[in-house]
Amino acid sequence: MKRTRSYSRVTKQALSILSKLIKAGRLERKLTAAELSERAGITRKTLRRIEYGEPGPEIGIVFEVAALVGVRLFEFDDRTLAMHNARLDEKLTLLPKSVRRRRQEIDDDF
Repeated sequence: MKRTRSYSRVTKQALSILSKLIKAGRLERKLTAAELSERAGITRKTLRRIEYGEPGPEIGIVFEVAALVGVRLFEFDDRTLAMHNARLDEKLTLLPKSVRRRRQEIDDDF
């Protein structure tokens, strides 16, 4: 049985904005849905789901389609993005690899 998933209002709004930017980018570049889906290596059905803001398609596919139509996902140039990426790698190196909940000691002292 298929499990239904609910998404927050913020997530739905973000999907809606990104999908509209992707569709506008495709139309501005005068690409048909068939042409863009072929360039991205996806089906037209998947592209339609992306352009309608459905949450199902994989994020990597959505980012690739966005890049193909010129939608900038971040407001930085490539050099700045690389610098931010390196800083985040350093930060993640310093943080613990996993988080464990502290065991609550049982107070059995009556």
